[in-house]
Amino acid sequence: QVQLLESGGGLVQTGGALRLSCIASGSTFGFYVMGWFRQAPGKEREFVAAIGRSGGTTAYADSVKGRFTISRDNDNNMLYLQMGSLKPEDTALYSCAGKPLAGLSNRDDDFPSWGQGTQVTVSS
Repeated sequence: QVQLLESGGGLVQTGGALRLSCIASGSTFGFYVMGWFRQAPGKEREFVAAIGRSGGTTAYADSVKGRFTISRDNDNNMLYLQMGSLKPEDTALYSCAGKPLAGLSNRDDDFPSWGQGTQVTVSS
């Protein structure tokens, strides 16, 4: 399985922007559909965005559509999440995840590989 490590989280004001990064190792990154999920305190983990193996297809949760952009760089084994117009309700631990089978998914149990997460806090 691919190993994943996130970075780029932090504290930002409402309306601000952050870019999260996820570096992959240990397997062929381009074989994996990748996703971002988040979990706020006291809430279940929820889908944020997913991207196909080549980067040609993407999917977003309605709550982030138009504000967040997922992208990938297969040559450098990198996954990104550009976040803009941030709101306090975006505060959560953000994790990247990988699934070796083709096809986008918004289900966390479809993704066997996970990073440990990076905290994003949006102040009001």
